Amino acid sequence: MSKWEKLSLLILRLSIGWVYLNAGITKVLDSEWTAAGYLKGAKTFPEIYAWFASSANIEWVNFVNQWGLTLIGAALILGVAVRFASYSGVLITLLYYFPVLVFPKVGAHAYIIDDHIIYALVFLVLAAFGAGRVWGLDSWVESGKLVHRFPWLLKLLG
Repeated sequence: MSKWEKLSLLILRLSIGWVYLNAGITKVLDSEWTAAGYLKGAKTFPEIYAWFASSANIEWVNFVNQWGLTLIGAALILGVAVRFASYSGVLITLLYYFPVLVFPKVGAHAYIIDDHIIYALVFLVLAAFGAGRVWGLDSWVESGKLVHRFPWLLKLLG
């Protein structure tokens, strides 16, 4: 991989990492924040999203949402467990996508492909290229004794 390819991958990883870290940390710091309104307004799969928004589930949904975004962002910025963070990012991003999808329109200005899909594709690129090994902590973690003892950890890194 050339220096410019590595730099591009690093900038991509840091950029999406910042977007998700910022989105998560602002939710963590806002004691009034809840996903309930967004979930209750779902246009696609309304029954599933209503279940997430129910009083029995909303607390853990809020927690997973807040800390999931924060930890995905932090992992990408640090370049640690990038593959795991990227696949988690795809999942949470698609969960954000479906409530606003009214096929084929997404929001006011998009048809099928919107920012959610672009973010999910960015996560897939980061996972595929092992972006955590490019000026990230994954290369250091992979050289440690823990990974040699538990080789399955390599599937989470990269």
